[in-house]
Amino acid sequence: MAKYTKKYNVILDNMDLFEYRLRPISAIMYIQDAFARLCATKKMAAYDLFATNQIWIVTEFNIDFIEVLPFWSEEIEVSIWISEITKLKIYTDYEIKYKGKSVAKGNALWFVIDKETKRPARTNIIAERFDVCNELTLGEHKKFVLPHPTEVYAKIEHKNNLSDIDFNKHVNNKSYINLAEMTAPIEFRKTKTLKTISIRFNQETFLNDMLTCTTSKTEIPDTYSHIIEKDGVSVCDIATTWIPKSNTETIVEYNLDLKNDGTTQLINTSEVL
Repeated sequence: MAKYTKKYNVILDNMDLFEYRLRPISAIMYIQDAFARLCATKKMAAYDLFATNQIWIVTEFNIDFIEVLPFWSEEIEVSIWISEITKLKIYTDYEIKYKGKSVAKGNALWFVIDKETKRPARTNIIAERFDVCNELTLGEHKKFVLPHPTEVYAKIEHKNNLSDIDFNKHVNNKSYINLAEMTAPIEFRKTKTLKTISIRFNQETFLNDMLTCTTSKTEIPDTYSHIIEKDGVSVCDIATTWIPKSNTETIVEYNLDLKNDGTTQLINTSEVL
């Protein structure tokens, strides 16, 4: 089994602010969940690694959004696979499909590290247990490059709290992405949609750490850099590209089956949000 595929339904917590559609950031979480499930099939899930005092970490993450993302409650199909294994590095590629059409695709760079020393472990066991499919969704595994900031657009501070912490006792990846997203004003979000996001995780942060996220315009049109720092040192770098929203994103035409007491009711909606 080279590729692992899992179907999900878009739930309320993962909806966009304005269009009742899947949030791009939530799409990333579905991808990470699918990877965890793939690892579980190979007895290499996070809880399996605890026995050897090791943990999974992701250091780079890239995703391109190709089509309008699905509406609330609709079904998506996430496929993920190991696309390359070196002595220390594990690359995954992934794709999200909606109604049989690709709506997002990307890749990520993973390591298994020693929990105490933080040193990467060799990938011998990974290579033994996982099949490799050399299908590359973005054409290659590019090294992350943060576009040069030219003008500060927004800056916010955030103190890590319990909702930011994951089972490894450090800040969850999603919290850094949320922090970057929070620098985009409401008026910006009403007219723009995320086209690409690339992330480099530099180091861990923990409960009660104070983080600063500085979002800047860059030399590339509609591309922003987001530098998240602790004590003046970057812990996470993010690059985002945005495009104007299309009419298909702002107009909902949706048939929803609602089951009530064993019956099915069809509701037709067509409204401008």
